[in-house]
Amino acid sequence: MPQHSSANGPERSSPGVITEVHGPVVVIDFERLPPLRQALSTRLGEETCLFEVHQHLDERRVRAITLHRSSGLSRGMEVHDTGSPLHVPVTPECLGRLLNLSGEPLDGGQPLRPVAFRNIHGRPPPLSEAVGVGDVLESGIKVIDLLCPFIRGGKTGLFGGAGVGKTVLIMEFMHAVATLHKGVSVFAGVGERIREGHELWHEVRKAGVLPQTLMVFGQMDESPGVRFRVGLSALSYAEYLRDTLQKEVLFVMDNVFRFVQAGSEVSSLLGRMPATVGYQPTLSTEVAEMEDRILSTRLGSITSVQAVYVPADDMTDPAVTTILSHLDTTVILSRTQAGRGIYPAVDPLQSGSRLMDRRVLGARHYAIAEGVREHLARYQELEDIITMLGLEELSAKDRRIVMRARKLQRYLTQPFWTTAAHTGLQGVSVPLQATLDDCEGFLTGRFDEVPEERCYMRATMQGTTA
Repeated sequence: MPQHSSANGPERSSPGVITEVHGPVVVIDFERLPPLRQALSTRLGEETCLFEVHQHLDERRVRAITLHRSSGLSRGMEVHDTGSPLHVPVTPECLGRLLNLSGEPLDGGQPLRPVAFRNIHGRPPPLSEAVGVGDVLESGIKVIDLLCPFIRGGKTGLFGGAGVGKTVLIMEFMHAVATLHKGVSVFAGVGERIREGHELWHEVRKAGVLPQTLMVFGQMDESPGVRFRVGLSALSYAEYLRDTLQKEVLFVMDNVFRFVQAGSEVSSLLGRMPATVGYQPTLSTEVAEMEDRILSTRLGSITSVQAVYVPADDMTDPAVTTILSHLDTTVILSRTQAGRGIYPAVDPLQSGSRLMDRRVLGARHYAIAEGVREHLARYQELEDIITMLGLEELSAKDRRIVMRARKLQRYLTQPFWTTAAHTGLQGVSVPLQATLDDCEGFLTGRFDEVPEERCYMRATMQGTTA
């Protein structure tokens, strides 16, 4: 457990007393009120239990959320003011580790030897030091780089349900940052199932990117206070790595919607009236407080990939629209694509980026991306007609568009490094220029004589002939 700097100071001379316990919420009586967001602690057997102050009820009582299991808490227990907000131990040695909200190891390894502590409620750098989004950050994934490119220092939302390859895509991004850009990744598991977290840890280790990765977990079985704050804890590590290593930092959060859900639980426990569709009235503030810290400075950049669950596939849900307002790129994973064997299962027509502009991407990239979208959109329009009447009933022009679109659809698949052990296919990273050359070839008819199966699950079309 990291010791807070004022642990032995005067703040601890008059401990508070727990007067009420309501599950993860406790009411504590103090002689002198600790400020909001202050970390408090008590002993629970051999463990230290942490709380965070969320409300002042009167001149003596505060309402706090537990950042630990609540079983064993009882009235009359002494609670001490740590003298500071919750903070985590930081050190360059944190890479390759699996930690919890407080920076304690979950991987069975030795505790971190901190060079400093960092407040999880740190403020974003001043605007004068912030740097705007930069150039395209190549991921080596054809469909992403072509149609919804990552931007250095930008935020990308990954929208998808279970079983469509969301975690695999996240791991491939982490592999790309480690190998192509020599950067590091910070993974925040917010409300992860223990099984999912365990599998992800082993998969990252098998993929060989664990030494360049830090994983911070607040699991599904933990209190809402832990799930609500673990994202900020992981973000503090990402900021530290950005400022000290001055490298490309990829901040991955899975799942932002569970962060919102935890905030909703906390809000209800604190007695606040719910707002739109039952969400907390502080929804937009809480999301913005985290998102606004994901930015780049002159020292380094943080590029973020955030998995977002969409309840009932409703993109107008208040939580989803609030998160969307902060994103630069939207990647929609489609169960229909996965059902066709198209992996990564990215929906090329729904996915997009705010920076899909010829001035940002260049005229050639923009024109090719738009051409690919037009072909795929026309194919989608004609699918019902093809099903009912057959391909032969289409005009010669439409037949040509459909055949090219089908080849493009298959070309935009590729084997991943992180799935090589399961598929037997060696993973590939495809440079953006090679993707543009190939897609231009499809659009101009250079590969019209190539069979569709020759386009599936391969790197580039270089050297391919009928």
